[in-house]
Amino acid sequence: MTRTIRIGTRGSALALTQTGTIADALRAAGENVEIVKVSTPGDRDQRTSVSEIGVGVFTSALREALLNKQVDVAVHSYKDLPTAPEPGIVLAAVPRREDPRDALIARDGLTLGELPPGSKVGTGAARRVSQLRALGLGLEIVPIRGNIDTRLRKVADGELDAVVLARAGLARLGRAGEITETLDPIQMLPAPAQGALAVECRVDDVDIEHLLRSTVDDEATRAAVTAERAMLAALEAGCSAPVGALAEVVEDLDADGSVVERVSLRGVAAAGLDGESVEMVRASAVADKSEAERLGRDLAAELLDLGAGALSGPGRNSR
Repeated sequence: MTRTIRIGTRGSALALTQTGTIADALRAAGENVEIVKVSTPGDRDQRTSVSEIGVGVFTSALREALLNKQVDVAVHSYKDLPTAPEPGIVLAAVPRREDPRDALIARDGLTLGELPPGSKVGTGAARRVSQLRALGLGLEIVPIRGNIDTRLRKVADGELDAVVLARAGLARLGRAGEITETLDPIQMLPAPAQGALAVECRVDDVDIEHLLRSTVDDEATRAAVTAERAMLAALEAGCSAPVGALAEVVEDLDADGSVVERVSLRGVAAAGLDGESVEMVRASAVADKSEAERLGRDLAAELLDLGAGALSGPGRNSR
């Protein structure tokens, strides 16, 4: 009997679009696929901030459905996953990543530097809040929740002067044309694993794991996000903490002059808060691609030596 692979996903337009790319790849490989929508606490509660609801707000229900065999595969925005592994579940594939940078959508086509002091900029991420304040532009940061349409509408209606969103989500929904500025990582480093997807299955489902790895896994993306997530985990920071990271696989020459692939990682973390002023610490390093996880841990240690974590305080791994 022909099997049908059930793929679990959140029901938002973005989640369904992301999951659709995985479903299409599996269908192209000759598989029968069914997409199953799973409601998560983060989808049901659109008012409480993600940091208050807790780590795993968008992923725990999907993982539960996977372990209960309601679905065979779960597709997540990788940045939403807790850093701790989940018993019984394996990360089968990390597909090729979309552009990981943040994007500004502002009234009148303005860039970040053109927004006048006092402009209201919406974001729900502590990481973005910290980095925006550290730029010293005198902006009023407004916490927001909701899907992409809801956030963009706040700008169109004049409630906000601008919002900051992940460029990847806008691109996947065909709305990249509304971006007024793609933010340079020098201004704002993205969340660890932003723009990447995590495709999980049960650890004992070896056939599906091999299928996903051979069909949709991208080795360079996996190495890059492994470094970013290792940095996050070593900082004991939850996915909503004020930590940014961006890794890239780059070509380099070894001692013999041969071309080798290395991972280049940049990290930023909040070190202190004085009123509306935020101090950020930054570090960067490079290592062989096979050493991506160690690279992340080493960069975290450097950030901690520079004072990272003072803003997060005790218990930061739960926020």
